[in-house]
Amino acid sequence: MRLGFRVFVAWFLLAGVGTLLFYHSIINQLPSSMRQASEEVLVDSSQLLAELSALHWDDGFAPGSAFSEALARYRQRPLNAMIWSREKTRTELVVYITDTRGKVLFHTDPDLIGEDFSRWRDVALTLRGAYGARTTRTDPIDETSSYMFVAAPVMGAEGLRGVLSVGQPTASLQPFITLANAHFWQRGGLILLAALLLGGAMAYWLTHSIRRLVSYVERVRHGERASPPVMGEPELDRLAQATGAMREEIEGKAYVENYVHTLTHEMKSPLSAIRGAAELLQEADLPEEARQRFTQNIDAESARLQRLIDRLLSLATVEKRQQLDSVERIDLQTLLAQELQAKQSLVSRKQLRVEMHVTPGLQVDAERFLIEQALSNLLDNAIDFTPPGGHILVRAELTDHAQVRVGIFNEGPLVPDYAIERVFERFYSLPRPDSQRKSTGLGLSLVQEVAHLHRGSVRLSNVPGQGVQVDLTLPQVQRGAAAGRRA
Repeated sequence: MRLGFRVFVAWFLLAGVGTLLFYHSIINQLPSSMRQASEEVLVDSSQLLAELSALHWDDGFAPGSAFSEALARYRQRPLNAMIWSREKTRTELVVYITDTRGKVLFHTDPDLIGEDFSRWRDVALTLRGAYGARTTRTDPIDETSSYMFVAAPVMGAEGLRGVLSVGQPTASLQPFITLANAHFWQRGGLILLAALLLGGAMAYWLTHSIRRLVSYVERVRHGERASPPVMGEPELDRLAQATGAMREEIEGKAYVENYVHTLTHEMKSPLSAIRGAAELLQEADLPEEARQRFTQNIDAESARLQRLIDRLLSLATVEKRQQLDSVERIDLQTLLAQELQAKQSLVSRKQLRVEMHVTPGLQVDAERFLIEQALSNLLDNAIDFTPPGGHILVRAELTDHAQVRVGIFNEGPLVPDYAIERVFERFYSLPRPDSQRKSTGLGLSLVQEVAHLHRGSVRLSNVPGQGVQVDLTLPQVQRGAAAGRRA
């Protein structure tokens, strides 16, 4: 199970269970809260009616009395009250009055007049001076038949005269409880939906950042150049920076170790030649011609070592970089013309025929020094492997994939099949046709590193029966892009 899905499920369960528990407790408390609110209204109603009944106490409550007629008209009064979405059309209060012995003097149900209510809690407690209230089912097996009664003392000049009780069916509260339940569940559903969306967003936010970090590690593991991503979260940002620092330390150790091995291996041959020539020069009877030859050998091998070290330093500088530093817009026609002009002495010495075809206005965003180094190395290779009087063709054009391709073709021997995949390796070199000597084997490796640093590529291929073609491909300049953008 993916991390994002686990985070999403955990968040949703936490929010969902918390919401359900919260709403369950509210809904369970709702009927009790409704009854308490209704009871408070009944308290006020009973106290008011008790005062009114005290005014009519001396007149009695028999049918036809003012109090009895008023209650009869109340029960017959048509109602048209819209309470939330429930329409109330009839009165539901039950009112009765008892004397100090609990005998019913008045009841909205005339059949109960004269009954003994002294045992009902509302009457009994009120007669004892306490708060009297009760809930009673008219049908013991029907929960919806419950009535809630609240009593109030009827006082006169001589003291307590009786008790007035007001009752309301609890079934009248049920529509409001049902409506409130539906309202709460609707709001709960919206909250759960919001939790679902929030959980999804949080899971995406977290996993997106982690995926960026994982992608960075994977790119580094596959040898790609990549800078640590800038994360929006301090902890993940610290992890990305720590990962980048760890990678640099590990790569640095491996890099140094690899270079030490390769450098010592490549230096053995020229050092051996220098040492042998130096030993021979120490012989007293060495002819002058031989002495000059050995001296020239020492000079040549020393220059070879110097070129090797210079190329290594250049390559090391490029390989350790993760991004371009000084990007500028470069016109390829001008740059290639300058590089060819710099090689004119070599071209003239071998009497080579050089052609250049560049699409006018073709530009790239690149680091000038690195591109100059790459093109210079490619031209050096082309000149070295072209036989005297041969042909070199330099092209620069826009490809079908909106990339800039610089192609350098030279007549000459084809590259053996076994070497095509290795020519870009460090220190791998083929003998030059003229001298049969190998170069440092770092030129094409430097070109490849420069291409990768510019998000491009380089490819070498044979042109059967003609020569060798090298294509350096770079991203086309983005119109309106900042000259100093990161690569």
